[in-house]
Amino acid sequence: MLPETTVVIAAYNEEKRLAHSLRKIQDYQAATGTPIEIIVVDDGSTDNTALMVVTLCLEVGGLRLIRYPRNRGKGYALRAGVLSSRGSMVLLSDADLSTPIEELDTLMPHLASQAHQIAIGSRALALSNIVQAQPLWRRGMSRTFNRLVRLLVMNDFLDTQCGFKLFTGEAARLLFGAARIDRFAWDVEILALAKKNGYRIAEVPIRWTDCTGSKVRPVLDSLQMLVDLVRIRLGAASSKG
Repeated sequence: MLPETTVVIAAYNEEKRLAHSLRKIQDYQAATGTPIEIIVVDDGSTDNTALMVVTLCLEVGGLRLIRYPRNRGKGYALRAGVLSSRGSMVLLSDADLSTPIEELDTLMPHLASQAHQIAIGSRALALSNIVQAQPLWRRGMSRTFNRLVRLLVMNDFLDTQCGFKLFTGEAARLLFGAARIDRFAWDVEILALAKKNGYRIAEVPIRWTDCTGSKVRPVLDSLQMLVDLVRIRLGAASSKG
């Protein structure tokens, strides 16, 4: 039987946090009776992330591992996971479950009603529940990045970077099959491609808690994000020509 939902998680050196998250998803699956396929993509980890996931495959139903030897970036990892998914819906989630898996119940009605093909969690809406905010430097980075997204690419969304996003399986596999951004600006590219392809997108308030252990490098990743935004803008411009 095909799973109703595939949960795709990109993991880079997540041996300390990921086991707890996978068990939480397993508990949710047991409580709701929702058939879930879980795909963890080990993005070139240098710790025991892969071994931990393989061990948990005996405990967590529907769990699969994809791995490759070199770190390629979160966008690349999610693309690999989505393109191997089988679910009628595909949920992208951060490894730390900063948005709890139960928030799937908040996004799912937007797709179940067929009013939208994509529902994205947002930390920036009035009804969003921010249990623990990011450090000041991360909030500054996020605000600056959001301004650049609105200036260079699109101004449709208040929060493009929340890692909790739900797609119909068809939309997810089409969009990630066309995507080319490998690192942190993957969200913007996917949403830009979704708009280009006429998909309807709901931005939905969710519960979110900042978790320690961020892999973001403030200077290098900020520069990479800016380069990627320019690439997305140029790609959008060329497609109109």
